[in-house]
Amino acid sequence: MSAPNFEHVEVGDEIPGFSVTLSGLGVKRYALAANMPGRRFFSDEEAKQEGLPGQIVPGNLSMALFSRMITDWNPDASLVRLSATFRGIVYPNRALTVHGVITEKHSSDRGNFIECDLILQSAEGDRWVTGTATVRLPA
Repeated sequence: MSAPNFEHVEVGDEIPGFSVTLSGLGVKRYALAANMPGRRFFSDEEAKQEGLPGQIVPGNLSMALFSRMITDWNPDASLVRLSATFRGIVYPNRALTVHGVITEKHSSDRGNFIECDLILQSAEGDRWVTGTATVRLPA
């Protein structure tokens, strides 16, 4: 199946999401590779020393999951803008679901664009991170 182009998407279309469980070790590796400040991303013990209940997932890793969803859906898409609102702490070793919906589409002399609402939630439906994105699609 080929990636959807601008003419084949409509407002209200869902962007296929995915489920993922981020391991504590994977979160630590991400934090080290991204040179994240603080040790709250490394282990429960180190996060507790910073006053947190346990190891947490970096916010930019949550945003990377949004980006992954869009590029998995359409490898030819260009992410123009991505924003997120962090409504709760995301912890590793918990099942997460990432999904989105197209809320607007428009064209200009700079290209064909869609606006999307994005959600990262727990398996129980708690929305921990919400976001929006502007995505340029091929014609």
